[in-house]
Amino acid sequence: MAHFNPFRSADRNSFLRSFALPIMIFFGTLMFTGCAALLSSVTGNLADNLSQAIMNNNDLATVQAGAPAYLLMIDGLLRGDPKNESLLRSGASLYTAYTGVFVKDKERSQRLSDKALYYGFQALCVRKSVTCGMRNKKFNTFAQVIAKMAAQDVPALYSLGTSWAGWIQTRSDDFNAIAEISRVEVIMLRIVELDETYQDGGANLYLGVLATLIPRALGGKPKLGREYFERAIELSGGKNLMAKVLYARQYARLMFDRKLHDRLLKETLKAEPEIDGYTLINTLAQKQAKELMESADDYF
Repeated sequence: MAHFNPFRSADRNSFLRSFALPIMIFFGTLMFTGCAALLSSVTGNLADNLSQAIMNNNDLATVQAGAPAYLLMIDGLLRGDPKNESLLRSGASLYTAYTGVFVKDKERSQRLSDKALYYGFQALCVRKSVTCGMRNKKFNTFAQVIAKMAAQDVPALYSLGTSWAGWIQTRSDDFNAIAEISRVEVIMLRIVELDETYQDGGANLYLGVLATLIPRALGGKPKLGREYFERAIELSGGKNLMAKVLYARQYARLMFDRKLHDRLLKETLKAEPEIDGYTLINTLAQKQAKELMESADDYF
């Protein structure tokens, strides 16, 4: 087996591409609930209904066409209220989701992810002043600050962690950016400690990916990753089909476990995707599952 080299283009792109699917999870489970909370203050029940309609839409193109309106709206609202934590979290969420799923141009994706991460840091800074400027702190100091976060800080922590992962994804040719993955891991671990049920176990999914990015011989932790994936599936009650796709792609392929790989993907493809609140993400999951099945013979 060839050794993983983060400086080699093919390995580096595979390494960072692993964040794309968690971002899709984030897109389906956080972005629209965040927007619902935001818009409810402006348009009441209409916003809630609109949010539900988007989450239950099985046409990705329709969602793609409508998402930029939210970007502009949030920017405008934050211009008048720059210290609104809820708005900042929504901004981080929406920009991360839109960039990760739809934007292919490198320069544009980096520009949008810069804004997402800025909003994520600002949201946590507004919530807890001790976190202001912590990105520039040494790792141990950073970890100590995160360790002091409480349960009520989980939404802001999750927005920061996911937007940070998205920011790293857009910089697959920057090893300094890749090195910041360890800080994302610290955030997700703290979320699991405080409330692992948040976003149906979303932090567990991120940790599963982080643990299986590289083989065990190079420092990966596939056994631990498997535990995170299984816990995430359990916490979502099996409703989030993307959890099984990630499990197959990140763990089963890493361990060359064809039996597990095919079982997870077949279960995904046979499942009913139209589940309230999960239709959009499940549609994406089944698309990914089909692609993985089609390439399985070449991989194993």
